[in-house]
Amino acid sequence: MSYSEVSDRSGAGHDVNHPSARDAGIDVSSEVTKAVSSEHPFLLRSPGRSIQANGCLAHLPSGTSDTLVQRIHDFFASTQHGPELLVGVLPFDPQGHDYLIQPEELTYGRVQVSSQLPVNQGRWQVEPQPSALEYQRMVASALARIAESASTKQPLTKVVLARSLLATASQPLDIDAVLAQLAKDESVTAYIASLPPIAGQARQLVGGTPELLVSRHGHIVNSNPLAGSAKRQSDPVADKAAAEALLASEKDRREHLVVVESILDNLAPYCRQLKTPTMMQLQSTASMWHLGTEIEGVLKDDDTTSAELAIALHPTPAVGGTPVDEALTLIRELEPVDRDFYAGTVGWTDRQGDGEWYLSLRCGEVAGNQIRLFAGAGIVADSDPAAEAAETSAKFAALLNALGIDEQGHPLT
Repeated sequence: MSYSEVSDRSGAGHDVNHPSARDAGIDVSSEVTKAVSSEHPFLLRSPGRSIQANGCLAHLPSGTSDTLVQRIHDFFASTQHGPELLVGVLPFDPQGHDYLIQPEELTYGRVQVSSQLPVNQGRWQVEPQPSALEYQRMVASALARIAESASTKQPLTKVVLARSLLATASQPLDIDAVLAQLAKDESVTAYIASLPPIAGQARQLVGGTPELLVSRHGHIVNSNPLAGSAKRQSDPVADKAAAEALLASEKDRREHLVVVESILDNLAPYCRQLKTPTMMQLQSTASMWHLGTEIEGVLKDDDTTSAELAIALHPTPAVGGTPVDEALTLIRELEPVDRDFYAGTVGWTDRQGDGEWYLSLRCGEVAGNQIRLFAGAGIVADSDPAAEAAETSAKFAALLNALGIDEQGHPLT
């Protein structure tokens, strides 16, 4: 194989274009022009680089997060053929089951997602679950719980509540076209990942996430938590004002610091060095402003894998709340729809333990002609229910725009 090739089709030997090879100074910047197909079980398109999986050679035996590291170790110890990589998704609930596969072949580089969204996908029906009004009642219930716990030993200080939209089209969805629309925003990582089928129905997760949970390349660890959000505005003056208001917001800054401190605390046992070179900066996507902090670390032990780091961090206060157990209990009590793989993680890990795991946000679960969208907001003591409902609507916008409809299912003009 020459250095200009980017596909590992034999599955044997060491692929010089593996993402971890960049640490050895090998050029992995080759361009790949390849249409994305919904037959591919996995595609992760980061800015400047992509991983695309073709086919499925084997499944990692599924299980909960407490057994993930051992299952991955055992899998690679017993596997002699195929790419030395597992790709897939981890669920939001640590007690849920993951879904990781070993592909038949891999393509690295920059995958061009050029499919065009059809102008007419027929009629749409959108059912909110819950409605925006019901969601406000959920927020009010969470605020009451936060207030009640204030005098306890471990007060609930934040819970992230999500709502969903079940959108049904009159014809099957073109998932490639949806991904192509999401990938136009270079500030997000666009992805497709196969999900375990339900009653024989194939399912896929498609989205464009702005948030890296954790990556490991050699002994270097990175994380980029986001917390604190504001909707982008079409008018440049209003958009600048929204960004400045977010950066100055005491509530949002406090919410962001809780997430950063949680990640630093959970990475500390694994790292001999941790730093935040860019503390609390504005980061933007096409539809949202966020407060973000870049975190860098150096591992104490190179045997610590990316999967071990991911389960040590997840769920962060950005998607669950704090304290974690209390927040998860309230989420299960209040949310009418199980999150499944929404707000879980999507990514990959290899035999050496390198890997990248992104929070599966701005996403939808696709099955036939249906797609279930999710969006959430962080609820703290001074949250306003109407404002939190509006934030979820703003976060729905990225995927709704890709579908070409609004929250009621009407075509966008």
